[in-house]
Amino acid sequence: MTESYVIEFKNILKRFGKVVANKNVNLSIKKGEVHAIVGENGAGKSTLMKTLYGLYQPDEGEIFINGEKIENHSPNNAIKHRIGMVHQHFMLAKPLTVSENVILGMENASGIRLNLKEADSRIKKLSDEFNLSIDPRKKIEDLSVGENQRVEIIKVLYRGAEILILDEPTAVLTPQEVKEFFKVIKSLVAQGKTVIIITHKLDEVMEISDRITVMRQGETVGSLASKNTTPQEIAKMMVGREVLLRVEKNDAVKGEEVISVRNLSVRKNKETLALDSVSFQICAGEILGIAGVEGNGQTELIESIMNLNSDKIASGEIKFLNADITSVSTFERLERGISHIPEDRHKRGLVLEYSISDNLILGQQHLFSSNGFLKQNAINRHSDERISSFDIRPADKKVASKGLSGGNQQKVIIAREFNRDFKLLIAAQPTRGVDIGAIEFIHKQILKARDNNKACLLISAELSEILSLSDRIAVLYKGKIVKILDSKKTSEDELGMLMTGAEK
Repeated sequence: MTESYVIEFKNILKRFGKVVANKNVNLSIKKGEVHAIVGENGAGKSTLMKTLYGLYQPDEGEIFINGEKIENHSPNNAIKHRIGMVHQHFMLAKPLTVSENVILGMENASGIRLNLKEADSRIKKLSDEFNLSIDPRKKIEDLSVGENQRVEIIKVLYRGAEILILDEPTAVLTPQEVKEFFKVIKSLVAQGKTVIIITHKLDEVMEISDRITVMRQGETVGSLASKNTTPQEIAKMMVGREVLLRVEKNDAVKGEEVISVRNLSVRKNKETLALDSVSFQICAGEILGIAGVEGNGQTELIESIMNLNSDKIASGEIKFLNADITSVSTFERLERGISHIPEDRHKRGLVLEYSISDNLILGQQHLFSSNGFLKQNAINRHSDERISSFDIRPADKKVASKGLSGGNQQKVIIAREFNRDFKLLIAAQPTRGVDIGAIEFIHKQILKARDNNKACLLISAELSEILSLSDRIAVLYKGKIVKILDSKKTSEDELGMLMTGAEK
């Protein structure tokens, strides 16, 4: 083993039943580098890193950590070898403080009382040392998403991690939070840490990584220095073909008004409004993008249009195709022609215990039934067609949705919602956690719908996505629309200023 490598995989094979997640994987990671692992959804990235962290055992192959061959690996063993992992979905107890979360499971007890004072001191020191800016006494529920992520990083550093695995670390961060996050990464590396990032965002890969390993269909297809490559080359390695990294669209041809929201106010709690007198319209054949830092009313807006929070609506009116639907049920809204890609796919989009096939007809079971019985042959044909058209992996309709990667879970939802005969598409974070090839496909589907005279409300934390897809952009700040702009006449910088209230 080469001494400069802190991690080395040799011929790793990992199966889950008939599915081969990793096959003949060979990968070496140097000490003190930022190493990006990129690939399509289902390419085996997360499986490989979970193997490194000891959550999975390889069926074949060898793992070396600092030159030592690892046998009977486990998370406890990984921690002993100073490896820490920050998962894509944070594992924090919201009612507890930062310190209480950090020491959870490894409490340093003094008699029957926890030594929180010592924990506070250590966490404050780590926070200062790595520019994490976290108050150990704050409760998790009072922190932003970006701060939650920094708490997760503190958790692994507190346990002595020298090698950090970060799974889709920027998936839920705003552009401003990404910049702060990159400062943290640079600080970690400056202190001698090794950072492994699993991601699909090629612009961020180019900015932050030293080396890149590309995976495709469970195998490593190449490793290269970031400074010697381009996003186009990486995308081609990931997908196996040329990928269009820019969105090409025709000018919008606007038709009749499809949805009108008038003076909508929604309560956050008894004292505070989450939405304050919000008004806008969307016509057939156009995409209205909503730009805003998460937590400024986007969720409440979506829930109001879909009638998922009727008890919180304080005032206002929602019209769809000139009919007042303010009090109409969610099911009726769907039946009238609204499709909904939810921002939280686990909470609103899937029943994780259900199969791909069942999730593909969720809310549409009545279309696949007769005399109270589901028509299984029709469901099977429908599932096979959707799985093929949207490249859902693995292509097995019987697999439970909880066993899919995040990107493939998203594809299931999008395949289902695009199957509706809709007039309005609400697309909330449509490409969150989705790889570059699938992003290209989803963008084309959204634009195809718009060009087929559908109206679209697009909510995304990705400003580049908002700018490239939208015809008009409404900026939401503290529950109010501060400005509606022509997408051709604005920029990320202007939107960023409006999103933070610095310009109105």
